[in-house]
Amino acid sequence: MPVYIFQETKISEPDLGAVNSRLRFAMDFRPSDRVSFHCAYDFSARIQDPRLFDENAFLVLLSLPDYRLDDLRDMLYPKPGEPISSFGLFQNLDRFYMTLETDFADVFVGRQPIAWGSARFINPTDIIAPFAFNELDTEERRGVDALRMRVPLGSMDELDLGFVAGKNFKSDNNAFFLRAKIYKIQTDISAILLGFRKHLLIGLDIARAVGGAGLWFESAYVIPNCFREKRAPKEKNYFRSSIGMDYNLNNKTYGFFEYHFNSPGKNRPEKYLDIIPSSAYQDGSVYLLGKHYLNLGCVYQLTPLLPFTGMIILNLSDGSLILSPAFEYNIAEDIYLVAGAYIGLGKNPEVATDPVDSLPFIYRSEFGSYPDLIYTSFRIYF
Repeated sequence: MPVYIFQETKISEPDLGAVNSRLRFAMDFRPSDRVSFHCAYDFSARIQDPRLFDENAFLVLLSLPDYRLDDLRDMLYPKPGEPISSFGLFQNLDRFYMTLETDFADVFVGRQPIAWGSARFINPTDIIAPFAFNELDTEERRGVDALRMRVPLGSMDELDLGFVAGKNFKSDNNAFFLRAKIYKIQTDISAILLGFRKHLLIGLDIARAVGGAGLWFESAYVIPNCFREKRAPKEKNYFRSSIGMDYNLNNKTYGFFEYHFNSPGKNRPEKYLDIIPSSAYQDGSVYLLGKHYLNLGCVYQLTPLLPFTGMIILNLSDGSLILSPAFEYNIAEDIYLVAGAYIGLGKNPEVATDPVDSLPFIYRSEFGSYPDLIYTSFRIYF
């Protein structure tokens, strides 16, 4: 847990622990050359401190819109209304869709993954079901209920359009998109129009190789409440952009850096709480609180079966940073053991004498407010 400052005295809370196990069943069925069905179901058991069932222990303010018409009850045990102890059982019907391949287009109907963007750290155009930078389980993107059509326009060009359904099919919860991708001058260029929860996103994504290095530029301009009536709350348009480069330094070392600009954020930590109620943070999948970020990362192959990954995420607005080392050992075919950490450095938050919006602290830096996280993971595929 993070360390707090109260009247110049540091207050630390007891460490929290968790053991999470997940079993994922996936099935693909192809009754003909043109039709296929896909299904995936997750079952997980968690043994952890009861506070972790209700709180985000890492204080990441990523509020994901739920783009699902309806869903199974995620917590099997305990049942609704029963007290939560240190054990819980969860389920997730994560994939349930049909693919229809025609001469004109490929059509996808049902619960499916949808993701865009070439940036490594933050994808401004990927707001349907994004990952936070410190997400531990990034194996599968969360499925959403959608009707999607991908129309090939050439060998490497395509038109991607679709409708994403939200809770109870209400217009305030739905999304739609039109995305065009072309390959010109040895460059991948994508442009997207995305309507989500009555807001409009206009995005551009460019990626190419230059002299052995990979370059990318991904940006999104959002007009809040674009499709609402005039009486809707007036909010400023906002802009997010990521630009970066990666390069294989030698046969053992791969490195990358990325700069991210986040216009909804603030330069002063004491203003961070003011922006949380805005549509960018409630509907737009924005969670970083500052304006300027620099991400540095590398992968070094210690042995053919043991890569080391190191990452530094720096909030240039308040000077705080996250250190993230990780090791992954390939024990045997389809068996992996991972150990890593997220360590936040920066000014600790102060205990608020007058709490705002149920948050009993005041930010003095973003990543200084994060607790340190040490984790291990054991994965088997079969």
